[in-house]
Amino acid sequence: MADEEKWARESLREIALEGIRERRRARRWAIFMRLLFLGAIVSLFFFTLRPGLQMGDTAISSGHTAVVQINGPIMAGRPANAERIIQGLEAAFESEGARGVLLEINSPGGSPVASSRIYQAIDRLRAAHPDKPVHAVAGDIMASGAYYIAAAADQIHVDGASIIGSIGVVSRGFGLSDAIQRLGIERRVYTAGDEKAGMDPFTPPEPDEVERLRSMLDGIHDQFIAAVREGRGERLTGNPDALFSGRVWTGTQGIEQGLADGYGSPESVAREVIGAPERVNYTPPRGLLDRALEQIGSAAVAAWVELQSPLSLR
Repeated sequence: MADEEKWARESLREIALEGIRERRRARRWAIFMRLLFLGAIVSLFFFTLRPGLQMGDTAISSGHTAVVQINGPIMAGRPANAERIIQGLEAAFESEGARGVLLEINSPGGSPVASSRIYQAIDRLRAAHPDKPVHAVAGDIMASGAYYIAAAADQIHVDGASIIGSIGVVSRGFGLSDAIQRLGIERRVYTAGDEKAGMDPFTPPEPDEVERLRSMLDGIHDQFIAAVREGRGERLTGNPDALFSGRVWTGTQGIEQGLADGYGSPESVAREVIGAPERVNYTPPRGLLDRALEQIGSAAVAAWVELQSPLSLR
């Protein structure tokens, strides 16, 4: 009996001690997770600020080419938004050590308003700093709004396989009026203003609505054409009906049509044209989280294209 009581006491004691040890482990784990979370926050803050600090240090170097990058769609909320690009342009032009400004462009275009604002900013800064030439270099694509911006440069440089041009305006949508009729769906829209619900995809388009839309697109197109004519001048040698039709061209075709001045890469233009091989990036840095999300999205798109596209240069 004594042995059984002793065993029972030892067992209870061991259970109690194990409970205490478990609570201690839980507390240590909670402290560890808090420290890990704090470390992640500190690292995020540090790496978010670090690119800006580095840019501030290198921006004072002398005899360099000032680079502003325009990558991806040109629109609000994206890396190539007008505010960010103009901020980079102003810093590049105002740098005393910059011998010229290089626009590295790899974009399919985007907002006509954002493109126009950047074009006007380049015009303004060129007038204020006439000693600093501006050169645009195309990557894979420099089309539509991206070409709008490039037209403000002194010269445009391309690769033979670059896609450039697309001097046009487009408005896309769907017509679903027949579909909802077949499904027996009744469309109910209440407006204050007779034309507030114009071009509704669930109702047949009215001829006058289509005409108004075409008039708006033509007006924006005319603004685009005027900017290109002003920027390129007599260098445009192709047939205007083709140049301004919205058609895209290869870099080689663009040179033949006067849409570009010659071949060149960012390295060769900085070295041989501007005369300052050292390139300093004045594009305002983005946050670490934004860059991480972009990398994830780019990887997903690349994987999808690899699976879907029958055409590649491999």
